[in-house]
Amino acid sequence: MSEIPAGLLYTDDHEYLKHADEDGEFFVGITEYAQGELGDVVFLELPSVGDSFERGETFGTIEAVKAVSDLFSPVTGEVVAVNGALDDDPSLVNSEPYEGGWMVRMRSTDSSEVDALLSAEDYRAHIGPGA
Repeated sequence: MSEIPAGLLYTDDHEYLKHADEDGEFFVGITEYAQGELGDVVFLELPSVGDSFERGETFGTIEAVKAVSDLFSPVTGEVVAVNGALDDDPSLVNSEPYEGGWMVRMRSTDSSEVDALLSAEDYRAHIGPGA
């Protein structure tokens, strides 16, 4: 069964938002369920600090042994940090999806989009029992 931490927000596309220490800023990554479905992550293509994305827009790609997948922005906003540790060790997405495996830190420009994301309970229902 995949870990789905309470207190985070989730998308239908298996990204999560984790509140950062600055108001309106969030760490973005993929869920434990998503990394398990992809398999061993070998490479990530991530945006640069200062890049802006609309909700649902592709902000990067993740390459794993099984597949290459797009990463979708959970909210409209600006990238304020990129996790450089993933350049040297992309497997952090597999081993620590909610801690060291975060991908970007975004500043949301539309709080209503944040409010529309899934809770842990809703995300668990989305991926189905036993996931």
